[in-house]
Parts: sequence; structure tokens; C-alpha cells
Amino acid sequence: MTEGKQLILDTKTFHKRARILQTTWKESLSKDAGDEFQGAETILVIVGDLLEEYPYQKSTAIQTWLLGYEWKDTLILFTQDKIHFVTKEKIAEVLEQLNQGDKQLSIEIHKYTKDQSQNKKIFESILDCIAKGDKKRLGILPKDLKEGHFVQEWQEVYEDLKADIEEVDVSAGIASVLAIKDDDELKTIKAACKLSSLVMQHFIGVVTSIIDEEKQVTHEKLSEDIDNLLISEQNSFLKKGVQDVDLSRAEFCYTPIIQSGGVYDFKSSAESDERVLHDGTILCSFGLRYKSYCSNIGRTILFNPTKEQEKNYEILLELQRRIVDNIKSGVKLRDVYLKAVNFVKSKKSDLVNHFVKSLGHGMGIEFRESAYSINSKNTKEFKHGMVFNLFIGFQNLENPKATDEKGKIYSLWIIDTIRVSNETATLLTEGNRKLDNMAFSFQDGPESDQESKKENKRSAQKVESKRTATRKSTILKSKFRSEDKDEDSEQKRKDHQAELAKQKQAEGLARFGDGIDHQTSQREAVFRKFESYKRDTALPKEVKDLKIVVDQRNESVILPVFGLAVPFHISTLKNVNKTEEGEYTYLRINFLTPGQASGKKEDMPFDDPTANFVRAVTYRSTDENLSEIYRKIVELKKTAAKKEAERKEMSDLVEQDKLIELRGRRPTNRLSDVFVRPGLDGKRIPGELEIHENGLRYQSHRSNQKLDILFSNIQHLFFQPCDNELIVLLHIHLKNPVIHGKKKTQDIQFYREASDVQFDETGNRKRKYRYGDEDELGAEQEERRRRALLNKEFKAFSEKIAEASEGRVDVDIPFREIAFQGVPFRTNVLLQPTTDCLVHLTDPPFLIITIADVEIAHLERVQYGLKNFDLVFIFKDYTRTPVHINTIPMNQLENVKDWLDHVDLVFYEGPQNLNWTQIMRTISKDPADFYKNGGWSFLSMHGEGDDSETSTETASEYVLSESEFSESSSDDDSRVDEEVSEYSEETTDDSGESWDELEEKARKADERKEVPKRKEIFEDTRGTNKKTRR
Repeated sequence: MTEGKQLILDTKTFHKRARILQTTWKESLSKDAGDEFQGAETILVIVGDLLEEYPYQKSTAIQTWLLGYEWKDTLILFTQDKIHFVTKEKIAEVLEQLNQGDKQLSIEIHKYTKDQSQNKKIFESILDCIAKGDKKRLGILPKDLKEGHFVQEWQEVYEDLKADIEEVDVSAGIASVLAIKDDDELKTIKAACKLSSLVMQHFIGVVTSIIDEEKQVTHEKLSEDIDNLLISEQNSFLKKGVQDVDLSRAEFCYTPIIQSGGVYDFKSSAESDERVLHDGTILCSFGLRYKSYCSNIGRTILFNPTKEQEKNYEILLELQRRIVDNIKSGVKLRDVYLKAVNFVKSKKSDLVNHFVKSLGHGMGIEFRESAYSINSKNTKEFKHGMVFNLFIGFQNLENPKATDEKGKIYSLWIIDTIRVSNETATLLTEGNRKLDNMAFSFQDGPESDQESKKENKRSAQKVESKRTATRKSTILKSKFRSEDKDEDSEQKRKDHQAELAKQKQAEGLARFGDGIDHQTSQREAVFRKFESYKRDTALPKEVKDLKIVVDQRNESVILPVFGLAVPFHISTLKNVNKTEEGEYTYLRINFLTPGQASGKKEDMPFDDPTANFVRAVTYRSTDENLSEIYRKIVELKKTAAKKEAERKEMSDLVEQDKLIELRGRRPTNRLSDVFVRPGLDGKRIPGELEIHENGLRYQSHRSNQKLDILFSNIQHLFFQPCDNELIVLLHIHLKNPVIHGKKKTQDIQFYREASDVQFDETGNRKRKYRYGDEDELGAEQEERRRRALLNKEFKAFSEKIAEASEGRVDVDIPFREIAFQGVPFRTNVLLQPTTDCLVHLTDPPFLIITIADVEIAHLERVQYGLKNFDLVFIFKDYTRTPVHINTIPMNQLENVKDWLDHVDLVFYEGPQNLNWTQIMRTISKDPADFYKNGGWSFLSMHGEGDDSETSTETASEYVLSESEFSESSSDDDSRVDEEVSEYSEETTDDSGESWDELEEKARKADERKEVPKRKEIFEDTRGTNKKTRR
């Protein structure tokens, strides 16, 4: 490919990799002949003419891996102690660099000239090296095509001795060596993946514009435009997105593949045809090759998808997450594929026939390494440092709800490049793959002719993603309630809830069908043995007097029983009572025993509950020392209870890996002058938040205190702007809690105050900004500008965190437009939905409820006449305490219902508060029986009576007893009574309407007139655009 003396080889890399090849090869010789190198004694790699139509061959891959270049007319012979090169004179001069300096391997270079007789002698000397072996077994690469005059000359000499030489295929052995990438190779592959991700992001924008503007563009033309992107003037986004990358060394691995309109081909040889792009399901895949190292990415773009298509795509997404989690060093390729098939069967068995036969293949210098194909038969193992093209998809699915012939057949795929490590694999290709970002929807225009004409006159607006336009979104279609609410939308919501309830019931039966929870881990209480003393000699000396002894050191109480000193560990004591009657003092010690009502909860198991237990012991004495003994036992019990509480609190802590700092330089991605909550020990001082290789580090300016957060431990990353707030913040919700300061925490927040704090209250410090004559308008403008800069800085930093995490962390932003007030703890706060959660982040204590962890939601105190209602979230982990959000304004009821329905969460409503502690205890005892008797449908019996006529037919047999209803608190009762009494007074008043009532009616009439305008404004803030089809 490149020839010339000016080339400089990386001799250090050559000798390092050549030594790896020889070491792996020699180790295989000690095994049987069935190993990957087939017992070869020498290995021959020969390249003639470079064939552009066959860019991926192991012969050229070996050259690139060792030397960094591809050269034609070159022969390489590997022996046990030497490497022979036969090549042209100019290339031979370049290869002489390998013999300079501290060489680690013996290199012999033969110059190929125009003198055929001389060349024949060189080839004969190579054959002599091959024939030296005992078995004369030569390793070759038979699948590589070899053409050209150089190859012919070699064949003429080789034919004479070919009969005496045994040829074996060493392709698998070479593939195993090339499969494991070093740090330099991984860095190059990451650059290639970054380029592929940027091109895919650009492609999605191009496709949405084409569909939105209804242009007629063929697959072939679109593929050609993408293929020419690297040399066109429109690639400025690549230069901005990837720094320190030479685009001249980048190229496409293959011609981009675009498919739509019901014809889909999953073969690697697929091509873009001349059919016009169809606005249904569009598949696209391509990969960029940088410095000869390949990457690959593929996405599915959905326009107007049905619910069935959305579900299938969600299954594909969940499958990819599970596969990535399962891939790690030491796992067999076959096992990953079989687990994937089993997952598809458990989710939707009819999809198995449409599932791909292979989950991808190894990748590097060669685009496809067939020896590492992830299928049901490959017994090879993943190893640390390998790179794979992960390909998952369903082909040729039927869409019975299609509006045209081309949409009746569709396919789905998600393709990414991943890196294998000792832990879970890492996605190297970035970009959107969630349904919210890959599904787009057209909204139908008005039904009336006049409105449709007006709509057609408007300029075409861009298609908005499903995240802001469809049911899967967290954004609601309407922010405002109206007396004239559309009954169709209400019925649709009820139908959707009925469908979700059926799914939830089916999931529960599958989860607890055999009485075992197959999703959440079984955390049963374990019997703990306590040993007060190992031998009699360890007892205190005071026991000789047969008195009650409290041993603080061993946490035991020694009691005299029938003339013997019997020790009892403090954990076996339930409580102790002291009473005085006359001159006697009575000390009663109660022990924990099975079947005993223990008040709050009984979580202490017993080794043998059927054994005989001592329930209580009573002592009587006139000695005043008994009061002192009572005090010591109570103090010991308190100390032991405190230790046990600390032990339980720290039981879920997981040992974290160490933060890998950036070597040799200070991190360039830093966020300065930020505070942390919970705060560090000492005075409140700002610090810096830095991004390192595998996590974040926060360090205070004036202390050595550090806080490290790993990307692998981040469950949610939230960015909340300072609009209508006093602070701008980044909030991190962790998967596993960590010790921060001296306490355990699962939420860490970094924030900066948005107000001007450059001067204190006394005015001792000068202001940073001078407002002239203190004009209020100028001050407000400066405040808005400062807030905009803060939002921009924090949002950019959060996106850098997501980028550095290599796809493990996504940035989530709360939607303030659909927020509602509520009391999750003790104060009334603003609760804001996000894409995946419901959060309150402004003030501690923070609230983060992950929607994926919620089983159902229950709306309580939903009665006519009440001003507030409550919301309860019940989690899939039944051992987790339900979360109550109280005192939500009744005018937010429809908004909350719409939001719950939009995030596919089953909800019920009832007029009373339920005793969820008792309910969950009853369900946890036998969840299988609970679901067999109808599951959560028992809640619908206490809701509205006119929901449906068939509600009584599907009602659960699981009926709450009266004891399982909890009465509201005294405050709530009094508030409800006041509200009901006020309402009754109003309804019993039959006199004429007062001026206040007339004004209220007029105000409501004005509001109804303003509803359309307010709806339009709200939709604009959400970014929802409408498009009418002609």
C-alpha cells in the first residue's frame, strides 16, 4: 500500500506483538495436534497483489498488526527462533529498522529483485527452513487469495517440494492472537466507533428530514451520500466531534446498507437497492475503519409504530442490555447465545423463529472473524481485550395493523461494537438506541375541512420523536383540565389500563408460578449464632457468688439458675422490667421466643422453633444492687441494639473498585466551584468535580478529602437547571450505597448557587458585576444571562460524563411542565417526572423513584369534595417499603393519572387509605396464591363502582379484611371533616346565588375560552409538532 524509505516503523510494537505470536504458538505445540495452530512447525504468510475487492484477509491483517502497513509482493516465514522476510528492495530497506536498537527477535531480510535466478535461490532457502522440521508441517492461510507475478515465482519453486511438506490451516490460531487487543489498538477502535456514532446521528437527522418533507430518495442514493460523507464539505460535524483524528485515514468498512418497505436482508452481503425510502421501519448499518481497525453500528428507525412494534423493540433493547451484562472474560460464546434465546422465549415465544442465528462476531483489523461467531455451537471463550460486533434482531415480522402493503412486513435490529473485560462488557459505539429516540410519529391534522385547509397552509414542521409525541413519553398531551374533557381519551386510558393490568397479572403468574420469586433475590432471615464464652474458665470471677452479673465486654448477662451460672447473650433478651413491692425488688427478664408477638416485627429466626424455650425469669431480692443491675442490662441492650442497627445498615454496602486516574496530566473535563451534598466534614467549602477513566472524583479546595464515584455504580444521572430554582445541580443516584463522611448514602449531589453571591449581606466585599445606577431591568437581564450560562455549563458537563461512561450512564432532565405538589416526607415539595423516574432534588431528603422498579401505583382518598389525595407506589421487590406521597392537590388528579398511564404503570384508585404494611405482609407470605386469586385486581373493588360492567366478573377473590384498612391521621380526619362539612353547607343552601358565586362562574367561563390557547402554548414548550398528511 505504501512504500518508501521515509517510513518509520514502530519497532517496539513489532517485537512486542511478534513475541506474543511466537509465545502463543509455542505453547500450542505442547498440546495435541488438534489445537488452533494444528501442530505447525513453521508458518507462511504470503501477499501478492493487493486486491481491493477483497480488503479483509489474514495475510494483510498480519502485516498491519505487526508493521502498521500493507505491502504487496511480501513473504513472511515464522520459525521457532527467527522471522524471515522476502520483499522488494525499497521495502527491505524500511524493514532494516527492525534490526536496529534493542531487538528481541532474530530477523532475516531477503531482497526480491528482477533477477529470477537470485530470487529462486532465496525461495529455496526459505524452503530449506520449512523442511528442517521433524514433521515438515507448514502452517498456511488457505482461504486468502494470492495473485500476481511474485506468487507465481514462489509457487514454481514450492511445487517441487510440496509433496514432502504437510500443510495445515492455522487461521484459527492467527485469529486467536489478533482477537485480543492491546491498549493502542483499543484506542484506535474507540476512535473508529466515535466516527461511526457521529455519522449515525447525522444519518438519523437526514432520514427524519426526508420523511418529513416527503422527498423521494432511493436507498442506493442515500447510501451513496453517506459513503461520500468523509470527503464532502458536510463533514464538519466529524471534525468537531472527534479531535486528534486524521480523517484521511478513515474509510467505510463496507457500503452503507439502508433497507425499508418490507424487504429486509440480514446477510453481510446485503446491498442498498433502488427502491424509494418508505416511512415505516427503516434499517441502517455501516461501519467506519480507522487506521485499518473496524467498527460497526446499526439502528432501526420507526415511523408511526404500533404498540406491538414498540413492545418488540423494547424486548430487543432489554435483550441487548442482558447480553452485554452476560459477556465477560471466561464465558463461552455458545452460552451467551443460548441465554439470549431463552430470554426471547420467556418474553414472547413466537419471536424465536424470527431471531438471528448469530449474535455477531469478533472484529478488529478484519471486519468479520468467523472463528469467533456468537452462535449456538461455538465453544470458544470470551477473553479480556476482545472486540465484537454485537448484532441482535428479529427478521420479517408481520404487522397486521399496517396502513399500506409495504408496512405489513418489518424487521428490527440493533448493532453495536463492544469490548470484553473481566467484568461486564462495554459498548464502544454511542448514540441513541432507546425507543424514545428512535421512534417518530406523525400527528393527524384536524378532521374538519376548514381546519384542515388552514393546517395545510402552515409550513411543514419537523417530525418530533416519540418521546414528545406518543404514549411512551413522559410529556403529557395536555397540561390543563377542562370540564369538557374528551370522553374518548378517558376510555382509551381505561382500556390501556385494563391491558396493562392483564399483563401485570400474567407477569405475576410467571414470576411466582411455582412459589419461587424468579426476579428478585430471596433475602430470608438467617439464624445467627451467638457465643458468649468458649469455655467455663472465661466466665467472670463474680459468678462464684451466684449473683446476676452483667458482662459488658462479652455482651452477656449471667444468671444463677438452680445453683449454676448460666450466660445469656444480650440478643436473646426481649426486655427487662423492675418493680418494687414493699421491701422487695422484682427483676423480670423476658426472652425472645418463637410465636411471641414482638410488637413492630419479628425478624429473628430460630435454629429449631420446636425446641423448649425459657420465656421469662423473675428474681426477688431485698438488695438495692438489683436496681443497678437493671440499669446495666438496659444500657447493654441499648448498646447492642445500636450495633445491630449499624450492622444492618451497612449490610448492603458493596466493595467498590478503585478509581483509575488519568495518567500524566490533569483532567481537562472539570467542573469548578461546586458544593457537594451530603457535605464533607468540616467547613462548607467548594471544590472541583473531575472526570477520570472509570469514574468521577470530587475534591475540596482546602482539604485532602476526596469522594470517588465509579461509572459502574451510577444508576441515574440527573441535570436540573436553575430555572425557577435557587441552584443548578447534578444529582447522582447510585446502584449501591457508599460511605460518604461517616454515613451511608445512595444519593450525591453537586450544585452551585444561581444567585449573585459575590458580596455578603453587610456589603463588605465588592460586587463582581456593576449595575450602574442599580437599574432593576439591567439587574434582571444580568440574572437571566448568568442563569443561562450556569445551565449551559452544567448540562455540557453532564453530557461529558455520559460520553466518558461509554454508554453506561444517560443524562435525565426533570420535566417541570408536568410536575405536581406532594408531601413524600414532612414538607410539601415539587415532584418532577423524568424519563425514567419521579424525583425531588432541590432540598434534602431527596426522592428518587425508578419507574422500572414499581409494580403498581394506588391513588388513595379519591372522593368528591376532598381537596387532596394520596399516591402510593408499591415496588416489585415486596420486601421494600411502599412510598407514600400525601396531600397532592385534587386539581392535579387527571395529570397524575395521565402521567402514570403514559409510563405504562398500572394504577388503581380508592376512597380510603390502606394499611400497606399488613397488605404486603399478607402478600409476601404466599405470592403465588395471591396471583392465582386475581392479584392486584382486588384494589379495583374499592375504586369507582361504574368503571366497567365486567368489573365484578374479574374481581379478585383476595378481599381485604377490616383490619387491613388504616384510619387516616387525626390531622387528615379533621381536614376531611371540615371539607365535607363545608361542602354539605354549600349544597344545602337553596337560596339565590351570591355575588362571589356569580364571579366564580364568570371566571370559569373565561378559563374555558382560554383553554385552547393555553394548550397550544403548553405543546410549544414541549416541542410537540403536528403534521397533516395530504
